[in-house]
Amino acid sequence: MAKLHARIDEFLHALAVEHNASPHTIRSYASDLRQLLALVAARAGCPPAAVPCRALDRDAVRAFLVDRLRANRRSSAARKLSAVRRLVRYLLQGDALAVDPTAGIRAPKADRRLPNHLSVDDTFRLLDAPDAETPAGRRDHAILEVTYSCGLRVSELVGLNWSDLDASLGVVRVRGKGRKERIVPIGKTALAALAAYRAQIGSLCRRRPANPDAMFLNRRGGRLTVRSVGRLVDRYTLTGGVAGKVSPHALRHSFATHLLGAGADLRAIQEMLGHASLSTTQKYTHVDLDQLMATYDKSHPRA
Repeated sequence: MAKLHARIDEFLHALAVEHNASPHTIRSYASDLRQLLALVAARAGCPPAAVPCRALDRDAVRAFLVDRLRANRRSSAARKLSAVRRLVRYLLQGDALAVDPTAGIRAPKADRRLPNHLSVDDTFRLLDAPDAETPAGRRDHAILEVTYSCGLRVSELVGLNWSDLDASLGVVRVRGKGRKERIVPIGKTALAALAAYRAQIGSLCRRRPANPDAMFLNRRGGRLTVRSVGRLVDRYTLTGGVAGKVSPHALRHSFATHLLGAGADLRAIQEMLGHASLSTTQKYTHVDLDQLMATYDKSHPRA
């Protein structure tokens, strides 16, 4: 009798090998499916290693969704249900299940949350916060400038290589979700910050870089991590006098919001952000309400 935990391991391996899923995607799926396995095991009254695949029935999927809705936002619960659906498709193809236990179960509607973004003035305060007289400050300045100039996810930023940059054309090659590549413009200010940082890499790193092509390095010569970028943004939020909690992702949201506010085409923003669907980009149309209201007050004769 097929065991659910073994088939989950096979499924995760297939994601990596056959579908070329990113390590981040695989970690997320593994976490979601461990939660599923624990719940199904508790319902079946047996250890997780002994749970048969047939225990993953419609009631178990419903119970998992209810449990996740109690613990997570609706958007997170919907993502976890999506992971279960994909596992179920794999089990059906391998004849571990005879019927689809997710059929007819609707994902919860996502919470409508506006992206957290900075004003132009606060963005400039954050970008100017690093001390450009030190090697680490020059690196941090380049990190902030490139993130904002290109609208990058932090995972995309730390994965950049010098060979991805074409300074003469003013573009950078970015590897996004699902390892999809896109070409993004990069501004002159960000290019200047990168050049100033690159000249100081020898002074920044105590050791020879493990990968000389890696763009953003720590003092040990290794590639900078997502967590490290989060910490430096926290630090410069304080030193720059920016109010509130600012995540590295807020610079990406600010990039899109400021472009849209300046009249950029929504589809062009979609391409630069690497969104697969225009509907994902359209959330930024709700953000620039202040400018919309100002235009209304200025233009409408009865405002």
